Amino acid sequence: MPDFSPTESPRITSSRTRLWWEIAIVLSLSVGRSIVYSVLSLIRALSRPEPLGDQATSLNAGASAEQFWEVLYEFVDAFFAFAPVALALYLLWEPGKSVFRALGLDFRRFGGDLGRAVALLAIIGIPGLGLYALGRLAGITVQVDASPLSGSWWTIPLLLLAALRAGVTEEVIWLGYLFDRLRLLGWSWWTIILTSAALRGAYHAYQGIGPILGNIAMGIVFGWLYKRWGRVMPFVLAHILIDVIAFVGYPLAAAWWPGLFAPS
Repeated sequence: MPDFSPTESPRITSSRTRLWWEIAIVLSLSVGRSIVYSVLSLIRALSRPEPLGDQATSLNAGASAEQFWEVLYEFVDAFFAFAPVALALYLLWEPGKSVFRALGLDFRRFGGDLGRAVALLAIIGIPGLGLYALGRLAGITVQVDASPLSGSWWTIPLLLLAALRAGVTEEVIWLGYLFDRLRLLGWSWWTIILTSAALRGAYHAYQGIGPILGNIAMGIVFGWLYKRWGRVMPFVLAHILIDVIAFVGYPLAAAWWPGLFAPS
């Protein structure tokens, strides 16, 4: 650790305190609230008399075709959900430099980023489904209703928007923002990777034990590869692809394997 002189120490201390407050505020506005509610949801589920495996949860709320205003509110809510991401990008921005280029959140290498995203989909997405199925069989994973699809025109756009929101929000915050800020605080790479992965797992705690472990593993792999690649875009694309398959492909899985995926 650098040996700061006495005259510099108060300034450094003040800067570190400000940085901690900034991290707390950004996480609270973006993923922190969901982490708290997710953990509380898991605790509540564990306190119920029925086993965890007999319970269910939903990732995307549904609405009937007649509920125009509710659907409109869903779109507006999804739009404003990008505001915390914009705040994080603004805080990372340095005059004269593109924050998108610095994070690798651009389309300069779209072909390579997409190829890596597809590889991540195979490495993370397929084993993730297997882990979910094992968790359901073991009774430690809540049944997740990923997409209450209907014949309404707005259903698919809402699900695609939800996938885009999740991919951009989680990867920009977990990787782009948090890695940068914790490095400024002097944290080691593996401490950052494991901390980010643990928070990612807690963020999905409402789904049960299996998804917690799966998302921690996903966070470790993503964090390690992000350190090597230095670009957020492959992980954003991979996350979007995983969610699109989960949201849109869920009815097929429910039809083929009703014991694991169909609502109780």
